[in-house]
Amino acid sequence: MGVRGARERWVRTGGIELCVAELGDPARPTVILVHGYPDSKEVWSEVAGRLAGRFHVVLYDVRGHGRSSAPRPLRGGFTLEKLTDDFLAVADAVSPDRPVHLVGHDWGSVQSWEFVTVRRTRGRIASFTSVSGPSLDHFGHWIRARAARPTPRRAAQLLGQGIRSWYVLMLHTPVLPELAWRGPLGRRWPRALERLEKVDRGDYPTASLPRDAAHGAWLYRDNVRARLSRPRADAHAHVPVQLITPTRDAFLSERLHDDLERWVPELTRRTLAARHWAPRTRPDQLADWIGGFANAAEGGSAARRPAAAPGVYGERFGGRLVLVTGAASGIGRATALAFAGAGARIVAVDRNAEGAAATVGAARLRGAPDAWAEVVDVGDAEAMEKLAARVADTYGVVDVLVNNAGIGVSGPLLETGVEEWRRVLDVNLWGVIHGCRLFGRQMAERGQGGHIVNIASAAAFQPTKGLPAYSASKAAVLMLSECLRAELAGREIGVSAICPGLVNTNIAATARFVGVDAAEESRLRERAARLYSRRDYPPEKVADAVLRAVVRDRAVVPVTPEARVARLLSRFAPKALRAVARLDPPL
Repeated sequence: MGVRGARERWVRTGGIELCVAELGDPARPTVILVHGYPDSKEVWSEVAGRLAGRFHVVLYDVRGHGRSSAPRPLRGGFTLEKLTDDFLAVADAVSPDRPVHLVGHDWGSVQSWEFVTVRRTRGRIASFTSVSGPSLDHFGHWIRARAARPTPRRAAQLLGQGIRSWYVLMLHTPVLPELAWRGPLGRRWPRALERLEKVDRGDYPTASLPRDAAHGAWLYRDNVRARLSRPRADAHAHVPVQLITPTRDAFLSERLHDDLERWVPELTRRTLAARHWAPRTRPDQLADWIGGFANAAEGGSAARRPAAAPGVYGERFGGRLVLVTGAASGIGRATALAFAGAGARIVAVDRNAEGAAATVGAARLRGAPDAWAEVVDVGDAEAMEKLAARVADTYGVVDVLVNNAGIGVSGPLLETGVEEWRRVLDVNLWGVIHGCRLFGRQMAERGQGGHIVNIASAAAFQPTKGLPAYSASKAAVLMLSECLRAELAGREIGVSAICPGLVNTNIAATARFVGVDAAEESRLRERAARLYSRRDYPPEKVADAVLRAVVRDRAVVPVTPEARVARLLSRFAPKALRAVARLDPPL
């Protein structure tokens, strides 16, 4: 079928004729997109179209795929050495005088790792972006390291990747893969991609799929066992590398790249909320990252985000967009900085412009590739609608939303007036509703999943006579989260409710105490602040719980010891909680 609007040419190398498609101005920097298995170059068509306005974009059918010819015999015709010959022939033909920016997906990435780690390609490649395809040499060393020291965690990693790689063994069997692809599997594959990977048909896959898949089985047979059993010791990348890891890849574990810094001196990590075929499902984000990385390499920068002390999650959220409300201080600020340290782009939202700006500055120092401040009252429906539209237009669809903004109000229900109720519900409940409704809809419409985190409280399941308004608002947030989790489960959008107990933030010092005069309210605030300070549970621990909840897709997460006890009692000994509720609060 070909790539829409592309100019085609043929490049001959070692008896093989490669079909090469070009888009954009040849005078601009060249980006070469290499497809994987069982694909043809058309898998990149959506990404190529988005890059063509800025780059000279080149796609080619790997030997034996699409409109390129196949080696005869097939056995031994798909080795990494011969694939490197093909790449160099294409690069010399389309960009003879300038190094190219290389991008590979799946087996396109596997072979591209060979290109960027062998000596004969030095000077021909300016940068490399890898999507869902490891170096076989790095993979071999990864297996050796875990087999040599089989701790329970390492053994689990080996077992997990082994289960994901079941198809590799099948492709090594003689004849059967060819029969399957030329028969029922080839006919059903497009529908399987549509159903399992959410890939729209369009110009992909092409009619050559059965032939491509049958030939491509030799990619595995000619290379996998040989390289995994005898991995190269000198497989160090000689160009800047951008690693993009889809977080829902059914075939590759994220742990495969744990040791990658050993092999790549200039490494940028990003994660993408997508399945394996991200070039078809997330072409907008991939094109943005590929273009940005290539431009950085053209400009001579290291193409890396600022260095920062590695956190527990490394760069697990690399490149993902995280929006945090109430980000000027406390749990919101700590959460924004934790995500920044894990590589995320941050939108810090707060009514306090100065505090939001300070959080953005700290996030950039912590390592966020991008961070922005937005000043909004989360209880204002119109302002939140404008915020959601502005964020989507300016920064993109949010990957992780953290509804954290909240205020405290203390005092008996009979003393709490309508305005106090309205004030606490506007922020604590309606702010969460606005965030979930607006940003959750954007996530759902994008169709690539995401995660919503709502900061509730241990007060959601611990009744107390001193906090009826606050407890009611947080209990509503908890139930809202549970309902929304069920609603969005089919769209692969996770929802977590985080329920901290006493955390050392300024919420007590700014809380409203009803039914008392100004002097008494000031005294109660000071006492509450001292109590929280003596408890000294840092907001950073809550932030860690937030990241852990997103990674593990946890539903309800009590954080502090008292929150966990209250949660347990609410389920198994609710009478005990009711007895505690009758006690006077320690203020």
